[in-house]
Amino acid sequence: MRENDRVTSATRQPGTPAAATPARLIATDLDGTLLRDDKSVSPRTVAALAAAEEAGIEVFFVTGRPARWMDVVSDHVHGHGLAICGNGAAVVDLHGGPGAHRFVKVRELARENALNAVRLLREAAPGTVFAVEQTYGFHQEPDYPKLHMEIPDHLLPAEELLAPDGPDADQPVLKILAYHPSLDPDAFLTLARLAVGEHANVTRSSPSALLELSGPGVSKASTLALCCAERGISNEEVVAFGDMPNDVEMLTWAGRSYAMGNAHPDVVAAASGRTVANNDDGVAVVIEHLLAQRTG
Repeated sequence: MRENDRVTSATRQPGTPAAATPARLIATDLDGTLLRDDKSVSPRTVAALAAAEEAGIEVFFVTGRPARWMDVVSDHVHGHGLAICGNGAAVVDLHGGPGAHRFVKVRELARENALNAVRLLREAAPGTVFAVEQTYGFHQEPDYPKLHMEIPDHLLPAEELLAPDGPDADQPVLKILAYHPSLDPDAFLTLARLAVGEHANVTRSSPSALLELSGPGVSKASTLALCCAERGISNEEVVAFGDMPNDVEMLTWAGRSYAMGNAHPDVVAAASGRTVANNDDGVAVVIEHLLAQRTG
C-alpha cells in the first residue's frame, strides 16, 4: 500500500482540464506525503516550502497527527504558522514551538456520539480496542497495543474514559482511535462506516487496522474549507497533497490535488494529478513546477 514505486512526473492526469486559477494556498498531509519515511523533511522540500511562502502562497500542514506531534515541522513554519491537526478536529498555531502550541479552533467529538460509536463498533467488530485523543491528553484501554510513542495518561475502558465524569472531562474529545488485531484495514474501514453511521466521521491513515473517528462532518476537507473561507480563498485556488484515505475528501475538494507515488488506490482515484513518492520529494516537485509556471 505504501510502496515507493516511481510514477509519472507532477502533471495532471489525462482528461483533467488544466488549472487556470493561480494557487493561493498549498495544503499538504505530512506522513507519507511531505515527510520522508524516516519522518524527516528533506532540504529540497524545506526550500520549496519557503519559496512558496516567499511567492505569497500560504502553506497549511493538514494531518491526522495531534498537536503535540507537530515538532517534525515546527521548524519549517513560515508566515501564519497554522496547521490543521487530528484530521480536522483542531486548527493549531505552531509558532510557540513544541509543547507551546495554541489551539485556534476546536471541532470536538461529542461524548454521546463517541460512546455510541464505541458501542456500535464493539457490536460490529468484536475485539476492537480504543484510545481517546483530547486537546491535551491521550488515554487508552488496557488492551490497546503500544502503537504510539507515548505513555497514556489513563488506562481505562473507553466507556469510562468518555463518561461525563471521566478523566479530563473538561477537555474536548478530538477523536477516537479504534484498533482491530486481525481485520483487513480497508474492510474494517468499510464495516465501521456502516456501523457507526452519522454518529462520527470514520477514516484511516495507518497501514494497520487502525481507524480514526471524528465528529460528524469533521474532516481535513471541511476544516480546510472553513480556514480558506476566512481568508477569502476558493477551493479552485488550493493545491492539495495526500497519500491515505483520510486525505480523499481534501483532494476531492481542492481545485488541484496530487496523489503521492506511494498513495493508497482510493487516493489516486480521488486526486486530479499524481506526483512521485514521498521519499522522492513529490510535494517539492510540484511546488517547483507551480513556481516555475508563475515566472515562465
